[in-house]
Amino acid sequence: QVQLVESGGGLVQPGGSLRLSCTASRNIFSIYAMGWYRQAPGEQRELVARITSGGITNYADSVKGRFTISRDNAKNTMYLQMNSLKPDDTAIYYCNAHRVTVTRDDDYWGQGTQVTVSS
Repeated sequence: QVQLVESGGGLVQPGGSLRLSCTASRNIFSIYAMGWYRQAPGEQRELVARITSGGITNYADSVKGRFTISRDNAKNTMYLQMNSLKPDDTAIYYCNAHRVTVTRDDDYWGQGTQVTVSS
């Protein structure tokens, strides 16, 4: 089992910045792909950014150039630096850990943290 705890959400004005954190209960980054997802009211959950166990990153087109995903293996913590925030970025942001092996498909989620972009 893996527990994921997000923090860092809040209310920010358009154009502002926030940094989200996701701390895992144990060292998993070398074997799990980690990701940030978000879900706005009435919308489906969508991938925001992802980092593989090998460190390869990818981003949703809507956040490219504004958001950066990173991780600190020593702290078991993943980050999402969000700059130039827009009202459309308002959503609950979730941390995810995923690993597929021959015999298992492990998928863990955090509880979510609210990000609101408004003036």
